Amino acid sequence: MKDLKEILNTILKEKNGYVTFLTGAGISAESGLPTYRAIDGIWIKGTKYHRPEEFGTYKYFSRNQEEVWQYNLFWKKMIEEAKPNPGHLALTEIEMLLGDRFRLITQNVDGLHREAGTQKVYEIHGSKHKVRCSKECSEPVDIPENIPSKEYTEDLTPEDIDHLKCRKCGSWLRPNTLWFDESYNEKNYYFDTAYDIADHTDILFVVGTSGSTALPVGIVETVKIRAQWIVLINPESDTYFDIILKGSKTLRAIRESSSKALPELKKMIEEIVK
Repeated sequence: MKDLKEILNTILKEKNGYVTFLTGAGISAESGLPTYRAIDGIWIKGTKYHRPEEFGTYKYFSRNQEEVWQYNLFWKKMIEEAKPNPGHLALTEIEMLLGDRFRLITQNVDGLHREAGTQKVYEIHGSKHKVRCSKECSEPVDIPENIPSKEYTEDLTPEDIDHLKCRKCGSWLRPNTLWFDESYNEKNYYFDTAYDIADHTDILFVVGTSGSTALPVGIVETVKIRAQWIVLINPESDTYFDIILKGSKTLRAIRESSSKALPELKKMIEEIVK
């Protein structure tokens, strides 16, 4: 951490690029939300059992709308019960310290960064707090308040189904999240913005993510090519990011949980900028 403080001191006093954070499911796991890939499959209503790559697709949704919504309304319940943890809150304080130099790119769809008060958040996998028409006839909107959370054993009622239909065209609404058989885009997932941030980043903190999806890997590789600093914050040391960054002179690793490392980092930045 002493070495990191010297690096940050140079960056914050001599450079003017972004201090960027890329967060994944690990930070939300400390708020009680299960990570997507740390389990063998998705648990859903009844006896059916699916791997995420099968269940989390538009193709599956187009044939099984009620089943997918039952699962998503169960996730809605878990998200409502979760609260930002010290890692989320530390990032909000870091944003206040760094001002316009701060950027946060997150793979998480739970909205906990926004709930913690962070402003410059780019949700590159979307948000379960929003829905959009499955036929793309309208812009994303907040999930209607009259759509209740569910236990995973609960069926949708006729009223639930009615509220889950687009008011404009009558098609099913869908969660405003990126599924496995879909592509990133700027409109819903900040694809171009994320690469622009990477192109102007002086130091990238990769927090609680292993490198299992394309855009986060592209962000890390862009920063690596530019020979800027990358700091991995993850108690695990065998992630894909560890592999692709092995031997890099601009890599540092903090093998601690985000709820411990990020408050320590906040104190470090505070000492430098104040």
